[in-house]
Amino acid sequence: MTKDKNVYINRELSWLQFNARVLQEAADKGVPLIERLRFLGIFSNNLDEFFKVRYATVKRIYEAGKGGKSELGGIKAGDLLEEITKIVIEQQTESLEILDKIDKELENENIYIINETEIDKEHHEFIKNYFYQEISPALVVIMLNEDVALPELMDISAYLTVKMTNADGKFQVALVEISSEMDRFVVLPSKDGSNYIIMIDDILRYCLDDIFNIFSYENISAHMIKITRDGELDFDSDLSKSFIDKLSESVKDRQSGDPVRFVYDKRIEEDTLAFLLERMSIHKKESIIPGGRYHNRRDYMSFPSLGRTDLLYDKIKPLPVKGLSLEDSIFKTIAKKDYLVYTPYHTFSYIVKFLREAALDPKVKTIKITIYRLAQISHVASSLINAAKNGKKVTVSIELRARFDEAANINYAEQMQDEGIKMLFGVTGLKVHCKMCVIEREENDKLVRYGFISTGNFNESTAKIYTDFTLLTANAKILKDINKVFNFFEVNYKIYRYKHIITSPHYTQSKLFALIDNEIESVKNGKQAYIKLKLNSISSYKMVDKLYEASRAGVKIQMIVRGLCCLVPGVKGMSENIEIISIIDKFLEHTRLYIFANNNDPKIYISSADWMTRNIDTRVEVSCPIYDKDIKLELQDLFNICWNDNVKARIINETQNNTYRRNDKPKVRAQFETYNYYLNKLER
Repeated sequence: MTKDKNVYINRELSWLQFNARVLQEAADKGVPLIERLRFLGIFSNNLDEFFKVRYATVKRIYEAGKGGKSELGGIKAGDLLEEITKIVIEQQTESLEILDKIDKELENENIYIINETEIDKEHHEFIKNYFYQEISPALVVIMLNEDVALPELMDISAYLTVKMTNADGKFQVALVEISSEMDRFVVLPSKDGSNYIIMIDDILRYCLDDIFNIFSYENISAHMIKITRDGELDFDSDLSKSFIDKLSESVKDRQSGDPVRFVYDKRIEEDTLAFLLERMSIHKKESIIPGGRYHNRRDYMSFPSLGRTDLLYDKIKPLPVKGLSLEDSIFKTIAKKDYLVYTPYHTFSYIVKFLREAALDPKVKTIKITIYRLAQISHVASSLINAAKNGKKVTVSIELRARFDEAANINYAEQMQDEGIKMLFGVTGLKVHCKMCVIEREENDKLVRYGFISTGNFNESTAKIYTDFTLLTANAKILKDINKVFNFFEVNYKIYRYKHIITSPHYTQSKLFALIDNEIESVKNGKQAYIKLKLNSISSYKMVDKLYEASRAGVKIQMIVRGLCCLVPGVKGMSENIEIISIIDKFLEHTRLYIFANNNDPKIYISSADWMTRNIDTRVEVSCPIYDKDIKLELQDLFNICWNDNVKARIINETQNNTYRRNDKPKVRAQFETYNYYLNKLER
């Protein structure tokens, strides 16, 4: 099939459409007010990472003199950079308009975000004291003199550009760094039942004279700028260095990567802007984006709640899994039956309990686990260390290149290594992205395996906001295959055969193709055929083409895709049998679920893999079959709940991209219905 823009949606442009859905949540008046601010923060944080990684990649293609059409879905790299900048400017403008509306609605709730011009006498002393006690000691001020080289600016910080003009019209420029370590929002003493908040930026503006009182100037002004750098890691070839050392240095070097985006307050003086761009050697090929008064709006993710629970989502109480008790032995329970844990609807404590039990059980001999992203304070890591202290043979395959979590993973890797845990640092040329654990326990003079396979990270923090499946099982056939994957980590040159699980990079594409071909064959034989997929992203052209083939054959395909989607659904003669929706809501949809009709005997898999080239070709991934009949029915129910969403589902196609699905059926908000589904299970 010819790769052109009518066949595939460019992945970068599709991703920007996904982030537009996040922005829709910030604009949605049905979302609690402070949560809307936090969605603005998520939108901004997403955009930062997009520029560090995806925009930086396209820029590298452009600067290498390559057109990039075949890699970029039919669009040239230079044209794509311009299109991205155009869309981002529009989205930034929209986000500022949304922020203005939210500010007004906050005032209706007696919450006032004030700036330096609105500080009254009652708050003056508090702010001055806060500045001298909390801000001033940690303040970094960079004077931009002609004879001093400009230091590398960090892209995790924002900077106030301060311009001091003297009586002769000459000006001096300085940068005041707003470190990411500072709390961006300062809650002021309440007055008359009203809450007041001021941003660090405006405290700095209020205290400019305190900072620069050694200079003589007639006028002083301050405007925000922010720089985003290429976030890709480059490794040196020094064979004498360990992988941890190389990665640590590469993470540090990221701060001096090439700039890929420069955002500035559009009210900044032209001569000041020109001065900055020249000193930073930023030229027109970089994405130069005018913005508002404040940058690093990702900080809104931590906007203070002020005790206003009425302006937040109701916290859900994680439910127990029916039949699985934290008070009983996990091993004894799953020896009889598989169980599915679906966080955050269920508690993550089951996974921690499983590992804690393994750490203490004298019959447990070995624990093997993969780790991709750990929580800052990880009970998973402490359980593994506890197991090692109790003489268990613990093997941890940790992915040190989990993007933007490298430093945290390196820290935990060193801690576990110090405790005698055997650390495996991935496979050359591949990222280890699968999420699994296998435990060997001595029973009646033989080793019996127990374990779990998940769609998400073993991370207590994200388990509260990401939806993920974890299968707890003692199925010997599945766990034998899982154990082979750990053998592959240690002996990379040997490619194993797997009878049950589907693994990348060796088998995912061929196995999925076979499952799709089976549905195509069913249609030809007049049998029922369908494919139901729940993914974060789909960008592999080969997988897209295969789904197009199935659609043309008459296979009905339903897809729930949260993020980027390069497939164009609903096109006659190509994809008319494919429907796609995307759900953005309170929790981040992170589960990967594959359902194939298989002639009325559904084959169902949970997986760590999206249908992206990287997940299929350059990562170690595991898709795990579901054999338990009750869990198979449960997963089909859960897919259908999501598919019937008519509150937070958006339609993805050529003409209605990001349009909310609305119909006359009873309201179904999938995440709320899922919680009720499990609540009803317990009551039954």
